[in-house]
Amino acid sequence: MEDAIEQTPRGLALRICLGLRNGLHARPAARLAQEAQRYDSDIQLVSDTGEVDAKSMLDILSLAPPANAELTLLAQGDDAREALSGLAQFLTNLQD
Repeated sequence: MEDAIEQTPRGLALRICLGLRNGLHARPAARLAQEAQRYDSDIQLVSDTGEVDAKSMLDILSLAPPANAELTLLAQGDDAREALSGLAQFLTNLQD
């Protein structure tokens, strides 16, 4: 997954597919926000419906990504690469 991280003008980016069959509802959104808060970098979650702060459960819920949505994680900061790798692994293992 590390090789899928790209340098962009806005920082590092990683595309992932959300594998949750019920989408990113309250419980997984809260867990994702909590996990993102472990990192110092600014982290954004981007979908075709918008862009939100990945450290905010309410922002993630407002994005309302459905099951199998294509998402992009953007990170900017000292631990951006670590954040993207960690969050991608977290989302891959996240259960409904």
